[in-house]
Amino acid sequence: MSQPQAHPGPLGPLWLFFSPIGRVSREPYMLALGFLWALFAIPVSLWVQGLDVTGDQTTVVTMEDFVNSHPLLPYMLFASHWVVLALAIKRLQDRNLTGFLAVLVFVPVLNLLFVLGLGLMPGEPGPNPYGPRPNSRWARPT
Repeated sequence: MSQPQAHPGPLGPLWLFFSPIGRVSREPYMLALGFLWALFAIPVSLWVQGLDVTGDQTTVVTMEDFVNSHPLLPYMLFASHWVVLALAIKRLQDRNLTGFLAVLVFVPVLNLLFVLGLGLMPGEPGPNPYGPRPNSRWARPT
C-alpha cells in the first residue's frame, strides 16, 4: 500500500483558522495567534475606553461586564475559542501527538502556558500520521 499523498489544493486562511485537520508549523501558528489576539484587542480596548473610571476604588469590574458590553462578544469569544482549539490540534499533530491534548486550552492558567509552549516546540520535519509535512493535510483517498 502506498503512502497517502498531500492535499493538492491551497491551504488558505479558512483551513488555518477553522479546520482541525492537518499539521501547522510554528511560524503560521504564532502568526495566527498574534492576529487573533490583535483582533480581540479591538473590542477590549473599546470596552476599557468606555469604562467609567473615577477615583473610587470600590468598583469591581467582572468578565460578565465585558461580555455584556456588546451583543456580538459572546459569539466572538466562541469563535476565538474554536480558532485556538483548531490551531492547537494542528500544532499537536505536527508534533506527532494526539489532538485530544488540546482540551488543555480550556484549563485556566495552564491554557496560556500550553498555547505559548506549543509555539516554541519544534515539530517533526518529515511525514507523520497526521500529514506528509508541516503546513499540510492528507488528500482524501480516491
